[in-house]
Amino acid sequence: MSTEGGRRAIIAAASANLGIAATKFAAWGVTGASSMLAEAIHSTADTGNQLLLMIGGRAAVREPDEEHPFGYGRARYLAAFMVAIVLFTLGGLFALYECYEKIMAVRAGEHDALTESTWWWVPLVVVGISLVAESLSLRTALKETHKARAHLSVLDFIKQAKAPELPVVMLEDSAAVLGLVFALAGIGLTLLTGNEIFDAVGSGCIGLLLVVVAVILGREMLSLLEGESASPENRAAVAEAISDTSGVDSIIHMRTIHVAPETILVAAKIAVDPGDSAVGVARIIDDAEAAVRAAVPMVGPLYLEPDILRPSPSDADVKEN
Repeated sequence: MSTEGGRRAIIAAASANLGIAATKFAAWGVTGASSMLAEAIHSTADTGNQLLLMIGGRAAVREPDEEHPFGYGRARYLAAFMVAIVLFTLGGLFALYECYEKIMAVRAGEHDALTESTWWWVPLVVVGISLVAESLSLRTALKETHKARAHLSVLDFIKQAKAPELPVVMLEDSAAVLGLVFALAGIGLTLLTGNEIFDAVGSGCIGLLLVVVAVILGREMLSLLEGESASPENRAAVAEAISDTSGVDSIIHMRTIHVAPETILVAAKIAVDPGDSAVGVARIIDDAEAAVRAAVPMVGPLYLEPDILRPSPSDADVKEN
């Protein structure tokens, strides 16, 4: 995924959410609809989340220094993990709490202004406009995702993506569109039946949706923070480049890890001929490094350790027998 593609998706989402949040708060203010309040908080959280992603992106471009020799690329993972926390607490848990409060109020015989207000149509208009804006934002995210995921399904892309911005924005926008559908259903049924429990249920559905999205997102970002290896395709390409280098007998073992979304660290122990001179081994390593970087340009720090392939104890036992 290109960094520019992720930035476009973030800007589109932030632009949509900022105006939508203010409109939803206004609609809640004149009608008291719980679904509108849950959606307003959701849009506010989403706007803050896009700002977090932007801040993480700016922090990640700092040059490596003595304390961070591999750079600050993982700041983007941390920002995305914080997005999951905000989505879970400020979005999901708040909506579930609002659902509970509304149900308790209905059971106590209390009523809000939604079914009695002359402004009953406002939430429907706001939800309709929000659906259009959020759908356009989701369309941008899906368009950029389609460019990045190639042959992968959407779920596989979320699991395998090393750059966090597009999965985050795509999940948020998908949740926003589905959440608006829940809000529309809850408010519409409340207006049709006069039963405010539907509005409460709409808020609860929004909360459950956000909790599920936050858990999925948090799990994936935690895995990236812990340190994921390169993709199977990149690992295979690196291994092939090393193995095909003249003078390399085999790869004894190899490890890869993403130190940033677009930077892979590679460390490998390679077997060389015991009779090679130090100069010859140095040439082999130089050639292997050049081959790896040509095959996988994302490779940054690259450490190749020459060694001699020795038979394992089990092989020696077989020969003796």
